Amino acid sequence: MSGESINGGCHCGNLRYTLDWPDGGSEIPARRCGCSFCRKHGGIWTSNPDARLLAQIADPSQLSRYQFGTVTAHFYICSNCGAAPFVVSEIDDTLYAVVNVNTLEKIDSARFDESATDFDGEDTDSRLERRKKNWIPDVTIAFGQD
Repeated sequence: MSGESINGGCHCGNLRYTLDWPDGGSEIPARRCGCSFCRKHGGIWTSNPDARLLAQIADPSQLSRYQFGTVTAHFYICSNCGAAPFVVSEIDDTLYAVVNVNTLEKIDSARFDESATDFDGEDTDSRLERRKKNWIPDVTIAFGQD
């Protein structure tokens, strides 16, 4: 099956992305994180180790990066509209990412294979290894207008 390009971003359009998904039309895993941050921000995350994320931050002055807990990931949050479209984690000089399915555009939510996750008690090394295995390893983030 061929891949597809899925667009998405924050509500106001300052943080935009294209997600090159390897299996066009297939189910999209959607992991509902149980941490307090994700619950409060509607974080339901997807990734595929064969996907590619191309992100564009139009106005970097309207970008907030937030870290908590293990301080191993940056949540990209639009300071203007408050949406958190993606999270990145730099591991061994490689940038990995997950995307919030709530920020995908023109995708039928019936494609989401949603499950709950809980990473409480996971040590930092195990967390980073899980990300290297499951998160998107091909990430490009551009700043400013095209």
